[in-house]
Amino acid sequence: MVEVFKTNVQKKAQSKMLLCILYEVFPSFKINFDLSDCDKVLRIEGDNIEAFRIMILIKEHGFKCEILD
Repeated sequence: MVEVFKTNVQKKAQSKMLLCILYEVFPSFKINFDLSDCDKVLRIEGDNIEAFRIMILIKEHGFKCEILD
């Protein structure tokens, strides 16, 4: 399963920090940011993705995050 999120992450350092946090909580997922995309996409691939929990984690660190249709 793949879930795609729209974020407002702008800098590579910010994405690296968030990746570390996400990998701590979801170590078996494949996670990456595409900051060159206009939606600053966060892609997560894995089984049983908890989209709401991911959005909360991102928002707790001061960034916007919503599921991209």
